[in-house]
Amino acid sequence: MTRLPKLAALLIAGILALLPASLHAQDASQTIEVHAHRFSFEPAEITVKQGETVHLHLVSDDVAHSLLIKDLDVNQAVSKGHPADVTFTAKNAGDFHGKCGKFCGSGHGSMVFTVHVTPN
Repeated sequence: MTRLPKLAALLIAGILALLPASLHAQDASQTIEVHAHRFSFEPAEITVKQGETVHLHLVSDDVAHSLLIKDLDVNQAVSKGHPADVTFTAKNAGDFHGKCGKFCGSGHGSMVFTVHVTPN
């Protein structure tokens, strides 16, 4: 009879020790700074995990731009001297392609951005 309460206490302690780690994994997030300038994004590609909350801190180095990634519901304008933030969580794995959504000059069409989402 005395072994049962000790075993129960050990089981409860083990479960409680694991809880903070599992809660942290669900709340995992990262912030990535992305610079927009004629006529590219830096970095032009990022890799994130499926289900992870991602904060993009957008900075324009010259004129007004925007980051448009339709499949991730990202559409954020940014202008020089006025950084902007946007947050997304990719529900599906795969490659998601974005672009500059605001005409910024003759090389505007080459401003592309890719988000690689890896499965959990």
